[in-house]
Amino acid sequence: MSLPTLTLCRTCRGADPALPGQVSAALEAAGVDARLQQADCMSGCTRPQTLAVRQTGKTAYLFGEISAADLPDLLTFLQMYHESPDGNFADARPLGGLRFKAIARIPAGLS
Repeated sequence: MSLPTLTLCRTCRGADPALPGQVSAALEAAGVDARLQQADCMSGCTRPQTLAVRQTGKTAYLFGEISAADLPDLLTFLQMYHESPDGNFADARPLGGLRFKAIARIPAGLS
């Protein structure tokens, strides 16, 4: 199975240039196997800094207003995402404040 890909906007107004390194360090420290990349404008400009999480065959997510304070909740999300066969969750409460930062949830393609 493919790895989850995290895409962090680097051009959001007020984007924290340290955030990609902090996300990478948090993933490594937690032993989370994921790919981190950056992209120019992901059209989440009203809620900067945006982060997309996607994996082949799973629902994709777009979050806004991501900061270093969200890293513990992001790691929880990634653990739940890993354990979910389709990327969906029956209960998002374990995600703490991250659940309120979701901009979009894009279902995986239907077979």
